[in-house]
Parts: sequence; structure tokens; C-alpha cells
Amino acid sequence: MFIFNSSIGKKFIQAVSGAFLIIFLLLHATINFFSVIDSFTGKFGAVAADDKLFSAGDGLFKLGCDFMSTPVISIMVPVLALGFAVHILYGCWLTVKNVIARGGVKRYEVPSRAAADSWSSRNMFVLGIIIVGFIVFHLFHFWAKMQLLEFCPSLGEAENNPYLLLTATFGRWWVVLLYFAWFLAVWYHLSHGFWSMFQTVGWDGSTWFKRIKVIGIIVCTIICLAFVIVAVNAFIQANFIA
Repeated sequence: MFIFNSSIGKKFIQAVSGAFLIIFLLLHATINFFSVIDSFTGKFGAVAADDKLFSAGDGLFKLGCDFMSTPVISIMVPVLALGFAVHILYGCWLTVKNVIARGGVKRYEVPSRAAADSWSSRNMFVLGIIIVGFIVFHLFHFWAKMQLLEFCPSLGEAENNPYLLLTATFGRWWVVLLYFAWFLAVWYHLSHGFWSMFQTVGWDGSTWFKRIKVIGIIVCTIICLAFVIVAVNAFIQANFIA
């Protein structure tokens, strides 16, 4: 098929699956940032005694987590995650094929057009590997203790208080630093991937392409800055606020 055999088709698959990643991170960052708002409204850690969705006594972050459990979102998140997985696996496959086609890793040492590209564009695969590694780290801290146990109750009881997971994870300074490294890798990866995605689908006019690059930097910065603030706030809540 054309979409699998042509370079444009391959880039299109990466562009579309990359859009899934951006949407997933935007949704994730928004829900997590509710915990920061809760810390200013006195609702951080507020979880109602019942297990009902959208209880009146819940904090905004808990309500956001409940929203993620609704049927529509429960369907949408796996779809986004699937797109993300396609982006990762297809990217790895394309990288290996490109290395083989160019005669091995050492061929990248010769001068080429890629040398004039940004650092992030020349290291997208390395950045992707770092991001994937930390995703596994992140899933162990949160998803495995909430959603996984909801799907597989035989493995244990799911944690109903997402604030506890935040403070337990980010209460250790070295974990916060590791997450900072992850957020930085995400920023570099997205800052190139955002405009590359629009370029692939044909939005590369001389006027709008410059604007798309700026918009991409803003979007990537907002996403990663939101994650950083969430981590710092959780560290403060765990160590300095009774």
C-alpha cells in the first residue's frame, strides 16, 4: 500500500499517531494540574468517604480522576494510548530501517542535510527511548495502582485517593529530579514533533509554518510546565505542609 511503502505515507502515520500523543498529554496535564488548584483552595487531599463518582466532598483533582473513569473517556483513553503505541513502535521500526538503508550507524557521521537541523530533530529516536522508559516508570507509580487494579481486582484493591499517589511518588526529591529529566525530554521531542506533524500533512506555507513553530513551542511549554508544577506542588505538599 502507498501509505506503508512511500516516505510520505510513513511520515503521515507518524504524524497522525503523534497527534494522539499530544492530545493524550494535554488531557493528562490538565487533570493533574487540578491538584495544584486544589492546594490553593484547601481541597488538596479532599476525598469523600463513599466510592461514588463526582461526590460533593471531593477535590477538583479527584473529580478529574472520576471524569477519567466515565464510559466515554474510558473508551477514548485506550484509543489515544493505542495511537501512542503505534507512534512508538512504528518510529522504532522506521529508525532501524533508515539506519540499515544508510549503511549503518557510522553513515550518520558524514556531513548531511540533517546536520543543519535542530538537535531535537537529530535525536528524536534517543528522546523517544528516554520517554518510553519513563512512561513505564510512571505507569508503575499511578496506572498500576489505580486503573489496572480496577480492571483486575484480584490483584488487589485500587487506590481511591489519587492525592496519596501524588505525594507518595513526588515526596522523594530524587524521583522529582528523574521526572524533570523526563519532562525535558518530552519538551524536546514535542517541540520538533509538533511542527513536523503539520508539515507532513501539508501545512508548511512560508507564513503559517513560522507561526505553527511558535504555537508548537507554546503548547509544548505549557504541557511540560504544567507537569513540572504538579510535581513541585506534590513535593511541597508531602514534605512541608501538614
